[in-house]
Amino acid sequence: MADVNSKRAPQFLQKCIKPEDNGGDAQPKEEIIEEQSLPVITQSYPQTVQEEISMVFNTYNMAANLGPASRRKREKGANHDGTSTSLYVDRRKSKVWNYYTKLGDAYVECNVCKKQLSFHNSTTTMREHLVRKHSIRDTLLSQLKDDQASESDCMAQENMIKRSRQMTPENYLYHAASCSEPRTDVILELVLEMIFRDLHPLSVVKDKGFGLLIGYLEPNFTLPSPIQLSSMLWHRYNVVKQHLERYLQTAQSIVICVEFWVSQPHQTYLTITANFIDGEWRRARCILETQPVHETKGAGDLGEKLFSILTEFGLSNKSIFCVMHDSLQNTVMNSQPLKRAYGWTSLCCAAHTLHLCIKAGLEVEQVQEALTAARGIVSYFQQDAKATCSLNSKLEAINKTKLKLVMDVGSRWITTIEMCESLLDLKWAIMSLLEEHPKGTLAVQNLADHQWKLLQDLVPVMRTIKIATSFLREEQNISISSLMPCIHGIVTAIGQQLEESSDVIKMVVGNIRSELMQRWSISEDEKVLESPAITASFLDPRFKEMRFLSPNLRSELHKRVKNMLSEVFNHQSPPSTQFWVPNSDYKAEVGEAGVQLSAHKDRGPSGQSQSMYDILLGKDPTESMPEIHQQLENYIVEPLCKRSTNPLDWWKTNEHRFPAVARLGRQYLAIPATVVLPDQAFAANESTLEHRRAVLTPENLDQILFLHQNFDFLESMRNNNEMRGRNLHAQY
Repeated sequence: MADVNSKRAPQFLQKCIKPEDNGGDAQPKEEIIEEQSLPVITQSYPQTVQEEISMVFNTYNMAANLGPASRRKREKGANHDGTSTSLYVDRRKSKVWNYYTKLGDAYVECNVCKKQLSFHNSTTTMREHLVRKHSIRDTLLSQLKDDQASESDCMAQENMIKRSRQMTPENYLYHAASCSEPRTDVILELVLEMIFRDLHPLSVVKDKGFGLLIGYLEPNFTLPSPIQLSSMLWHRYNVVKQHLERYLQTAQSIVICVEFWVSQPHQTYLTITANFIDGEWRRARCILETQPVHETKGAGDLGEKLFSILTEFGLSNKSIFCVMHDSLQNTVMNSQPLKRAYGWTSLCCAAHTLHLCIKAGLEVEQVQEALTAARGIVSYFQQDAKATCSLNSKLEAINKTKLKLVMDVGSRWITTIEMCESLLDLKWAIMSLLEEHPKGTLAVQNLADHQWKLLQDLVPVMRTIKIATSFLREEQNISISSLMPCIHGIVTAIGQQLEESSDVIKMVVGNIRSELMQRWSISEDEKVLESPAITASFLDPRFKEMRFLSPNLRSELHKRVKNMLSEVFNHQSPPSTQFWVPNSDYKAEVGEAGVQLSAHKDRGPSGQSQSMYDILLGKDPTESMPEIHQQLENYIVEPLCKRSTNPLDWWKTNEHRFPAVARLGRQYLAIPATVVLPDQAFAANESTLEHRRAVLTPENLDQILFLHQNFDFLESMRNNNEMRGRNLHAQY
């Protein structure tokens, strides 16, 4: 049995560690499966890395799509010629045997607790043991009886057959191999996928509850050890990493994002992510590596780490367009060493910069006093059970039980506005309860009237900024191209709220506006044009008019983009290819005899008569303009797109019209506005990803996070490419 299974096991499992063979224990004679009944696949398994990668991504897809009844039916089914089509045929009458392994003729062993019981050709003792020790009763045992395949399972089988008919011969081999894998191997791979998809530590296989669940669902399956899973995890990591290396080679330019985060044992890590736009104008975000951070190291060490990781993936430092960070450690991240040593421009995460701007605005003394008192009230009602009960009773009386008090978190400014809004919504109930319970006024200090008014005036200002974050969280606004229009909108909108505001609110708004203008260099004309965010906004067909810039700055921006295109054009064009451009050597000499034209260099393609017309009409701009500059002019006069348009979709459709400008667009639109996804960057609460990765052990943290981020993404890219290839093949 073991020999047959080893022949049929896929290559990537043979390289790893073999699962324990459960077939060595003695079984009742009627349960022995003859080796001749096992189907043997005669095709050779793939030997190249590319084939192995394809196998990994296709592993057990068909098995996973089957319903429970269909899987049981498939395992117990037989061909018309009488040969078995399954790996295991259950001929035992009682379902109690699903929980036991027979040891000789007189003993059995419980698969759940491994206790040995005597056996006298009766399952009564075995059944009583399950009920008494494991609470597995007859009702549960009866559920193990085979059902006929449900209608949904039949539909799944029919769809599976249709998909198999549409498969290419190459992929069909992999699907056929995966479907015929031993059930033990399928479960083993699914346990591994559960670990990196849901960010579980490897020790989850040692948890008692998980063991009981697997023991109930699959009594004959032996859970792998963490060491075995670690070996499988490393192999899966290496295969996917090789696939990612080849995918990164197709990137025109890459933006590196460096995220600093802290685990529960207070160990700081940095996660390095590559962002780019591929040839199909799809936004790619792939984790390269996660490493611990040493506090004593500086930006030079970070640059060395980045360079080392790029080299590991076969990338040069010239392929990096810029590096974005969240500045959680200012001593570690400094733009000057990176610029000097590697030529990388350093950008700060928009979410972190916005947090610093708002933090500066809320540092006004009167605001801090009001927020401190507000936190005291929220803390009192959250910690005092009697006060909480009284508040809930009042809310139930008016059918507003959904209203809850929220405590803010210092690192998430959005929670501050939520705390203020919740207090204002429950103001009447809070004041009433504090007056009714004299002990409450002793335990917590109520807000004064002017403080309630201050919170009420502060909320509209904060809400305006919150609307901006909602805009940046939309899928079409992930790029940094949406940032500068949004920041200018914030500055203008909160500035309009100053007219009827109190002095305290004016100080708050003034601080926020000055921080925004300073950190994004809005008031400095020369500096603002150097920002990649400005160029990205111009290359976004929704914002290319750049209405937030003055006419002079717009004209200067057009010149800068034209110079960029010229550099790209000169870099790409062969030396023999030149465009004719008139120069200062063409002079018009006016004498007493009339007008005489002379050229000290070669004349233009239209000859001397063309130059005569130039005196009257001026030079023809299309004659002296390179094609790439003409593309730019055509792009500038192109109608604006709707704000809901995804700029990547627009460029995918119009790339053939402006190929040179599209090349710049692919480079600048790849820059994200935030280091992490906007939903995580602007979230009020900690995400599931942040919570679960904080408890992972350092030994396998890098591999788990790598597979968690990249596995599904690369698989979807591969599926899209295959679908596109099939569509092209169908057209021809």
